[in-house]
Amino acid sequence: MRNSTRGDVDAFIVMDVMQAAARAEAAGRHIIHMEVGQPGTGAPKAAVQAVEAAMGQGAMGYTVALGLPVLRDRIAQIYQDWYGVTVDPARIIVTPGSSGAFILAFSALFDAGDRVGVGEPGYPSYRQILKAMSLVPVGLQCSAENRYQPVPDQIRGQDLAGLMVASPANPSGTMLSSGDLTGLIQVCQAQGTSFISDEIYHGIQYNRKAVSALEISDDVYVINSFSKYFSMTGWRVGWMVVPPDHVRQVERLAQNMFICAPHVSQLAALAAMDAQDELQANLAVYAENRRLLLDELPKIGFDKIAPPDGAFYVYADVSAMTDDSLGFAAEILEQAGVAVTPGLDFDPVRGGQTLRFSYAGSTEDMREGLSRLRAFMHAR
Repeated sequence: MRNSTRGDVDAFIVMDVMQAAARAEAAGRHIIHMEVGQPGTGAPKAAVQAVEAAMGQGAMGYTVALGLPVLRDRIAQIYQDWYGVTVDPARIIVTPGSSGAFILAFSALFDAGDRVGVGEPGYPSYRQILKAMSLVPVGLQCSAENRYQPVPDQIRGQDLAGLMVASPANPSGTMLSSGDLTGLIQVCQAQGTSFISDEIYHGIQYNRKAVSALEISDDVYVINSFSKYFSMTGWRVGWMVVPPDHVRQVERLAQNMFICAPHVSQLAALAAMDAQDELQANLAVYAENRRLLLDELPKIGFDKIAPPDGAFYVYADVSAMTDDSLGFAAEILEQAGVAVTPGLDFDPVRGGQTLRFSYAGSTEDMREGLSRLRAFMHAR
């Protein structure tokens, strides 16, 4: 049977690392997970209790394609509470995770062959989803001096149908200021480049608040999810805010592509939004983990980093140690029992010289992981 060239995408390397770590664990080894970008905690207790209460009360069938109205109303309230921005709930589309939102956004905004700018380093699935949809990802090499974020001069005059940005970013955890974000949006709008803001790590920030693109313009797409701050990765529920005149088009696409996000997950998400005490306790753990890694990684030898403003990652330049991050990560897993992510996932050009360390797990695990890394580097 023939294959589509659209299916010729690269592997998501972190998933391969997770699989290798799982094999080691199955063989009886204790692995410290610093590779995976998911909270070590589960869904908030209130979310689980809401599902338990709902299980016997009805069939929990399809919802409307845009999502439960009560959930869309509650998401709109987040924008008022967090950013002081009024968002009409009618502009909010509940999606099967942020991944479903990317597919809807790319389908609504772009035609086959369109060129879409993505920062490098950046979340690898942007590139691969674009490729699978017969779109052309255009890598924008972002410098450490600009904290691994794109700048207007990289966009200006480029033949780009769209630009994808993330703040806080994966893998660097760095954020765009209001001025930085405004500059990018203005350049895009001046040249007819659609602007998509991935805000999945909002809520996980340390010394300053993340800025939403909706504070600057309504003529943008904003994508978010319950996976990170709300600690619900496996529930697969996210959302997207689109301009008013795009709602019906996106709704038609959602009806046909997904029917709806999982009903049960929408109920859990609604309850999770009021679990602020638990969510802030999770944030306190990330903050302590971040402090530990920023204190200890440079002492171990991983000293070329852009300190993260948000998310739960440290992205390190290891060019003095290797130009084969894939092999280096495998060596660390084998010899130290610590799983880390090779930079090739995030930057196909320079990623052979970088590693990402996730600190989304427990503080106990982070201490143990650092101890193992210290011993590994000393013996190397």
